[in-house]
Amino acid sequence: MTRCLIALAFSLAVLTGAARAQEATTTLDREEIELIVRDYIAEHPEIVVEALRDWQRQAEAQQAETARQALAERADELYDDGDTPFAGNAQGDVVIVEFFDYRCGYCRHSAPDLFALVEADPGVKLVFKEFPILGEASRLASRAALASRKQDLYFDFHQALMQADISFSEAEIMAVAESVGIDTARLKTDMADPEIDAYLARTDALARELGVNGTPAFVIDGTLYPGALDAEDLDQLVAMDRQG
Repeated sequence: MTRCLIALAFSLAVLTGAARAQEATTTLDREEIELIVRDYIAEHPEIVVEALRDWQRQAEAQQAETARQALAERADELYDDGDTPFAGNAQGDVVIVEFFDYRCGYCRHSAPDLFALVEADPGVKLVFKEFPILGEASRLASRAALASRKQDLYFDFHQALMQADISFSEAEIMAVAESVGIDTARLKTDMADPEIDAYLARTDALARELGVNGTPAFVIDGTLYPGALDAEDLDQLVAMDRQG
């Protein structure tokens, strides 16, 4: 810390043209250095704002680069993981990956536009990354949804859960499951499969590595888009992907 203060004091001295202060920085004690720094900042508060902006820009650039590398390195797990449910064309020329939570309002807002896109565009593959981060009720819904794959009703159940006006108690989740034709007794048994929890743990680790800290988050054409996307956003991003 002292070296940092000396360096800063030295820099400030150069900027203000104080030659004697420049020569003295190596002999100043910590309190004197801190006083120089405080006085200069008090006279020029704009340097703090600019320094914070520079730091934020650098941090964002580093985070984006880290995400790009992770997206490239984990492409198979993102786009072609056999344990991950999807809708649409398995061989689609555009792949949209969504990290979501059933209880997330923004996820639920984006859902109808995603469903409409899959129905309207035969070249889209929509990959569902269950990422339950809003509590045990969210995790319960995700476990039920993943278990429904064994009855080949994941997408129907997913759509119903995304549009259901419920608090996501177990009874309510089972009622939604039954409404789409799921055998709920079998579903409860399948939900106990430890592979489901293992899969959710892998997805959580993947999301964290990619820098996904909230829901929804989308990956399209190797780029991470945090936050909700509406129909116009999706159309533009699909078009951009196809244009290369």
